[in-house]
Amino acid sequence: MALQTTGNTDAAPETRRLRMAGIRKSFGATKALAGVDLSVGAGQVLALVGENGAGKSTLMKVLSGAHRADAGEMFLEGKPYQPREPLDARRAGVAMIYQELSLARHLSVKENIMLGMEPTFGPFMDWAAVRRRGADALEQMGHGNIALDRPVGQYSIAIQQVVEIARAVAVGSRLLVLDEPTSSLTSGDIDKLFALIERLKAQGHSVIYISHFLEEVKRIGDRYTVLRDGKSVGSGRVADVDSDQLIALMVGRNVAELYPRSVHKTGEVALEIRGVAGREKPRQASLTLRRGEVVGIAGLIGAGRTELLRALFGLDAVVRGAVRVGRFSGPGAGADITGSGATAVSRGITPARRWRDGVGMVSEDRKTEGLALTMSIADNITMPGMRTFVNPAKQNAGTREWIRRMAVRCRGPMQRVGDLSGGNQQKVAIARLLDRDVDVLLLDEPTRGIDVGSKAQIYQLIDELACSGKAVLMVSSYLPELMGTCDRVAVMCRGVLGEARPVAEINEHQIMLEATGTGEIS
Repeated sequence: MALQTTGNTDAAPETRRLRMAGIRKSFGATKALAGVDLSVGAGQVLALVGENGAGKSTLMKVLSGAHRADAGEMFLEGKPYQPREPLDARRAGVAMIYQELSLARHLSVKENIMLGMEPTFGPFMDWAAVRRRGADALEQMGHGNIALDRPVGQYSIAIQQVVEIARAVAVGSRLLVLDEPTSSLTSGDIDKLFALIERLKAQGHSVIYISHFLEEVKRIGDRYTVLRDGKSVGSGRVADVDSDQLIALMVGRNVAELYPRSVHKTGEVALEIRGVAGREKPRQASLTLRRGEVVGIAGLIGAGRTELLRALFGLDAVVRGAVRVGRFSGPGAGADITGSGATAVSRGITPARRWRDGVGMVSEDRKTEGLALTMSIADNITMPGMRTFVNPAKQNAGTREWIRRMAVRCRGPMQRVGDLSGGNQQKVAIARLLDRDVDVLLLDEPTRGIDVGSKAQIYQLIDELACSGKAVLMVSSYLPELMGTCDRVAVMCRGVLGEARPVAEINEHQIMLEATGTGEIS
């Protein structure tokens, strides 16, 4: 099957709500957009995909009026469209729903829906109209049960997202851009979001859906456009393309195997835990991790997976159980045999101690906990090994080597980590562990929020680490990732960790049964 390579086929001319043609945008010598074509029709979902840095964010900023294009044309409802600022876009019916929601958490639902366009009665707020229009917007979306007077901050992220979309509906927006809308949602909330999108489609709204999750693209998208290096390199009907073809378009090469499956030769025990319990979670966890293997931990959000990794690394207290790390740095340093009190354990397990024992951790929250975003790449990578005196030349030389080995796309060692894409930030976080030459890597959601190309590189890296004799313990909410990268998988349910079993002996259905408590945990 030949893939289409122009955006002009995304919607028939008579049904196009938006058409963007030849869009270009440069920042100094950097060409962020080098000729993008895109269109979306009425009652249609266009999936916009591409690696981090491909130009998706810049293109949407041009659409929303946050940036002015250097060249190209835009047409909305068949008329020339040139927003000078985001307010122009909103007035024209274009609404951006960002991953980080822009809500006033202390205000009520109805106040957030009408924020910035409050109806007035003379010099006074027309509260009856605020309530009526807020209720109408929620009713259109099938969420008329949401309490209008309740502060929006008291609701879950999923409901807050509904309120944000309701704001767009209330102002009359007909084109909605959803940027990574499922990144913080549970599977049940994702189902509800997709039902809402289908409802909006039926009402004639157009949706541009940006996501790194290709299974979501296949599920909700009608058409797709792929960006690579600032250009549109493919578009067409989602039903006519498979995931491998999309990945090939995104990374510019054929991806025969997303998950490497090298033969891992297991060695001595690297990490052993017996009956470990935290203050709240985990309640009970036992596991043996050997050199040369990758063990995954599956489970629902809130099951205690992150708490287990934090306890093993010394970030959270352990109140009961035994932990042994394979590497010893002094008398008894590798073993923590604990009783029933938290104080003795807290003295035994600390992050500094774990670094000395050869254990490193990559946090699931890289922006606020895993990385120092205002510091340089060099400082982030070498921080755990820093001494009183730092030789800048030696530090930069070592960092350049990690940049090369990890294929980090950056300007150099001194660039701020916060300026990198999510995938490149994650590579820096992993490079920090490798710079310390750790034996045990605790990886908490290592590919969350990064593009497919970066995911493939991290999967390859994990495989290479296991082949080199490292031990990897990985938490992931994405079951294909666990089944594709791990040698064994254990399921955690309500704070209890089940037995780790070879991936050849289990399947995704069994994992979900155990994770939801409807199947027996071995």
